[in-house]
Amino acid sequence: MTRGSFVVFEGIDGCGKSSQARRVAELRSAKFVFEPGDSALGAELRRWLLDAATPMTPVTESLMMLADRSHHVATVIEPALAAGTSVAADRFYASTLAYQGYGRGVDLADLEAATDLAIGTCRPDLTVLIDIDPETARARGARRVEDRFESADAHFHDRVRAGYLEMAERDPGHWFVVDGRGPFEEVAGVIDARLDDLPW
Repeated sequence: MTRGSFVVFEGIDGCGKSSQARRVAELRSAKFVFEPGDSALGAELRRWLLDAATPMTPVTESLMMLADRSHHVATVIEPALAAGTSVAADRFYASTLAYQGYGRGVDLADLEAATDLAIGTCRPDLTVLIDIDPETARARGARRVEDRFESADAHFHDRVRAGYLEMAERDPGHWFVVDGRGPFEEVAGVIDARLDDLPW
């Protein structure tokens, strides 16, 4: 049986990645997944992870994200891919490198090693980075003060965005950067043209 394609959508909060991932999954009969929280265990981890009122060190935050991802890969993503179903994901391991590594300052080498343990050989065929600046993201909607990440200051989101762009520049064969400032349908057209190159 042919293995399904695995496409991940990344970007800072407010870039439109969730909507594009859902759209692509529906259009191409793929399975839509998201992180954190796309399982019963993950939902409990997500509740703690996003709660800005719960104190948490950057390392603890990282390990909780990785625990969710390890379980997600083993119980949701890998079974779908192995069955021949393509997967469109709203976030994957690059989010941890961007948010906890570049954003929070956790050592990137340590995060990459922990990621290898958490997900093994499960890697995206393509990561679509929908790039917008934090100011544009903020203008699209109010940030929730109760959300640990959305409530972070502008400098944090600048570091996260810079981290994403650096990762994309280092691995252009597996990353595709899209300017997310345009209308939804315009961004969708650019994404679809690139995704036509993948088997679905």
